[in-house]
Amino acid sequence: MHIEFLIEDYSGGEALKEFLPLCLAPETQYRVHNFSGKTDLLKKLPSRLNGYKQWIPSDWLIVVLIDRDDEDCVKLKKHLEDIAASSGFITKTNSNGSESFQVLNRIMIEELESWFFGDVDAIVKAYPGVKASLAQQEKYRDPDAIQGGTCEALERILQKARHHQGGLDKPKAARDIAQYMNPEINRSKSFQVFYEGLKVWQKHQSSNIT
Repeated sequence: MHIEFLIEDYSGGEALKEFLPLCLAPETQYRVHNFSGKTDLLKKLPSRLNGYKQWIPSDWLIVVLIDRDDEDCVKLKKHLEDIAASSGFITKTNSNGSESFQVLNRIMIEELESWFFGDVDAIVKAYPGVKASLAQQEKYRDPDAIQGGTCEALERILQKARHHQGGLDKPKAARDIAQYMNPEINRSKSFQVFYEGLKVWQKHQSSNIT
């Protein structure tokens, strides 16, 4: 079993490399491909999927992971689904309940940092001085609904605890926090939707092997 992850930037790729081993079965191999931002990923995605379609084995999965930012989530997801369909792929969304799919389109709401806020314990372990009570504060209770930008919110919190004083180093923060993340308890709904998709595909592939 193998998964190709297509993600919009380097810091997101760094985070994935840290927590993916906790999300995947030992026999599942993977590779992370970083793009130069969201626009670059969306621009290159049609040709990339067309290329995959020519040779990809049946036990491989392609995961497209992208930030929502300020876009309409429904429209963005439809755009991703349309690109996959035009390349001849079955996605989890259009598989009609079947577990047989080769593309999993997932959206981070609104940014990667919302997934970090979904696991405050990981932030606390990575950065001493950040209070564990952060998860109980009203404005951080729902990681996918944090106002004013999750990246900016994380920077303020870390700087208050005397970290990243020169400005948030996103790749470093991604590595530092992601290594402590526990997928099972993450409070971000968008993270759990991403995680569940991986579990469904792996379960289906394992049943085919046995």
